[in-house]
Amino acid sequence: MKSAPNLSDLLSLDPYLEPFKSDLDSLFTNYQTTRDQVLSASPSLDEFARSYEDYGIRIQADNSVRCKEWAPNLAKVSLAGDFNKWNRSEYQLKNVGSGIWELVILPDDVGQCRIPVGSDLRYFCEDKQGKTFDRISPWANFVTNGERIYYNETFLTSSEYEWNYKAPKTPRAMYIYEAHVGICTPEPKVSSYIEFADTVIPRIAKLGYNTIQLMAVMEHAYYASFGYQVTSFFAASSRYGPPDMLKYLIDTAHKHGMLVLLDLVHSHASINTADGLNSFDGSDSHYFLSGPAGVHDQWNSRLFDYTNTETLRFLLSNLEYWVSEYKFDGFRFDGVTSMLYHHHGVNYCFSGDYHKYYNKYLNHGAVNYMMLANEYLHSKYPDIITIAEDVSGFPALCRPVSEGGVGFDYRLAMSTPDLWIKLLKDSTTDAEWNMGNIVQTLNNRRYKEKSIAYAESHDQCLVGDKSIAFWLMDQDMYTNMSCSSEQTPRIERGIALHKMIRLLTFGLGGEGVLTFMGNEFGHPEWLDFPRKGNGESYHYCRRQYNLAEDELLRYKFLNRFDKAILATEQEYKWLDSGYGYIYLTHETDKVIVFERGDLSFAFNLNWESFTDYRTQVKVPGTYKVVLNSDSKHFGGNDRIDLSTRYFSYTDDGKFYISTYLPSRTALVFQLVD
Repeated sequence: MKSAPNLSDLLSLDPYLEPFKSDLDSLFTNYQTTRDQVLSASPSLDEFARSYEDYGIRIQADNSVRCKEWAPNLAKVSLAGDFNKWNRSEYQLKNVGSGIWELVILPDDVGQCRIPVGSDLRYFCEDKQGKTFDRISPWANFVTNGERIYYNETFLTSSEYEWNYKAPKTPRAMYIYEAHVGICTPEPKVSSYIEFADTVIPRIAKLGYNTIQLMAVMEHAYYASFGYQVTSFFAASSRYGPPDMLKYLIDTAHKHGMLVLLDLVHSHASINTADGLNSFDGSDSHYFLSGPAGVHDQWNSRLFDYTNTETLRFLLSNLEYWVSEYKFDGFRFDGVTSMLYHHHGVNYCFSGDYHKYYNKYLNHGAVNYMMLANEYLHSKYPDIITIAEDVSGFPALCRPVSEGGVGFDYRLAMSTPDLWIKLLKDSTTDAEWNMGNIVQTLNNRRYKEKSIAYAESHDQCLVGDKSIAFWLMDQDMYTNMSCSSEQTPRIERGIALHKMIRLLTFGLGGEGVLTFMGNEFGHPEWLDFPRKGNGESYHYCRRQYNLAEDELLRYKFLNRFDKAILATEQEYKWLDSGYGYIYLTHETDKVIVFERGDLSFAFNLNWESFTDYRTQVKVPGTYKVVLNSDSKHFGGNDRIDLSTRYFSYTDDGKFYISTYLPSRTALVFQLVD
């Protein structure tokens, strides 16, 4: 077996990996084998990853149309559509060997393409077992359903979109705004790429976010799947508009200085056959594992065979396609925990014991694919960003492939949203909140592996659960969010704790931050996509940004505070300063004090206030408050005088300032002298 060239760097960072060196060597050796496997099928990784230019139904420079598909279980296949009145015998593909089928449709007598733009297309197939069926190309770059239940490929020529703006430089720290185009409107409808670009992007740019993470872009026939049951991997969802309008959205984001990440689903695929990838050639396998191993029982979806060369061609090409064609600046890889292990993380306890990671359940094929994907992307696009959605804490997930790592830039700090929701669900009073557990969860991440901190996930907004704001304020949000109405104790507590939870998470929990759309201002209620169970209603399938913009409503206070957090971080730069240093977690007082970067953070989660509270700081001097959650501007009670200066004193060789800590207030201090 062969070791990664810089494995010693990884082992010095994490000595607990030393006993598992043979496992790391095995992974890296398999990765090299996978890479060689790909290069045996193509002269270079780049050419291999540009297979989307060759496969599928593609117009050529001379206006001919070339069809190319990998379908080893087919005996016959033809192309038909409204362009030839659905004649299934006119255009037969030819088996050219190795499971590859090809067809060239020459231009007409005057040199025009025989397939008009906008034509509906399907393949009509017969497999080796004699079964007949119809499919759409796995490589289709635009699919529509019109009034049909299922989708057809809709024929497109080359894009006419002219890009106007270059992507901004990769930011020092990522402030990610997670968004879904379809629900970005207060109106009960499916929104559009254009509406998102023109109305939402300026809003979130004004808040200070520098990155947009777009969900549900890869085409999915079932809208209520939130985009995670992908049917067409190369097609931008047509329900929001044509492909060029997605390009306009990304161009607009770049204009406003924001990167755009794609929420990428390579962990599984929809079970749909009529308009999905499943059983394209009639077989149980094709791009997937066969039998029970190829089905995710909980998700009711198909699982890829990452050892198959053609599967690797499909997935690597998919990455290259979204970067080359749409200028996405990176990817959030969904379902990484499911990919990493044959048990998919279901009913499995990750206790921190490394034997839980390196055992017979580790999916070497999937790990090797992710290593190959990250190595390819970072080699060709040095500024690209990749984020892993992993809850297991897999070691070296965010270390370079050259060290034997998987190569991601960040992982999502998935334990943090679970922490807050568990506290809000299970605690009958704030007195039950454990300060030590909060701090330990926020600070618990692998050394030199960057994390994205977030207080709540999009899953918690779905019907059956609640956002943090709704857990805190519940039905009072319907009657007491007007500034002219009584501020009930529940509303006062909810607004105060919402601000503190977000600042505590962003202050301590990672090297980047993320917000799901609407959570920045405490969006009420929940998300429920139109379905039979709700009468196909869009009432809860929208984001009411108008609430945050209404000066008569208290949502504006949470919106302002979110903007202030990002502005404070941008000025004082704590996210890339390493871990926070914890000075105090006082269980009785419910006070947390820590230092990060050049700032001191003090949180009083108690319902009581404290005067002359001894607050530790790193260095002696004079301090001032640079962020105060109790400010009237943020819906607080204005109990802090911002002109006050705090002078340090020494006790037992440590430095302290005496502060007034109002109830349910967070203060951030800066050394000024």
